[in-house]
Amino acid sequence: MKLLSKTLTAVMLSATGVAILVARCGDLSVLAASLPKVVLSAEGLAPRTIEQRTGEVVTHDYAQAWQDLAGALDANRADLLGDYITGEAKTRLTQRISDQKKTGLRTLLVDNGHQVKAVFYSPDGGEMQLEDRVQLGIKITDGEKTIYSADVTQKYLVLMTPGADRWYLRSLESVPDKAF
Repeated sequence: MKLLSKTLTAVMLSATGVAILVARCGDLSVLAASLPKVVLSAEGLAPRTIEQRTGEVVTHDYAQAWQDLAGALDANRADLLGDYITGEAKTRLTQRISDQKKTGLRTLLVDNGHQVKAVFYSPDGGEMQLEDRVQLGIKITDGEKTIYSADVTQKYLVLMTPGADRWYLRSLESVPDKAF
């Protein structure tokens, strides 16, 4: 099986509903018509390297989780968090959405891309820890009135775990700018 020993670039483009995969040496990335861009670097990963297909799936599923997260925050609907977010991440996001509803606020995220570094992949393949540097446009509204708007770089420590047919975003912790 081909291993992702350093890094690999994969770009998924959606054209008339058909996904096309293009790969070359570099970083692993997913770019679909409706998914945020995610570039995954696995350089120096230990104790286990990421197989090419695993890297592609993790990248896609992480992008899908962010798309679901943005849609749920904008609509104030926890049911839109979908099947890619679970555990503590889902619990915290559900609470945030509940709090937003109570106060009449909405959060619109414009996802401008993720630079993700895999820092740990367990020997049994049961978990992967990532560091994410994401570029976001954030707009918080109270009814029709914008109360906050900014373009920011956020950093997150991420825990992904595999399921039967996908990788799940299990933990998403915001970390200080100097964390990595």
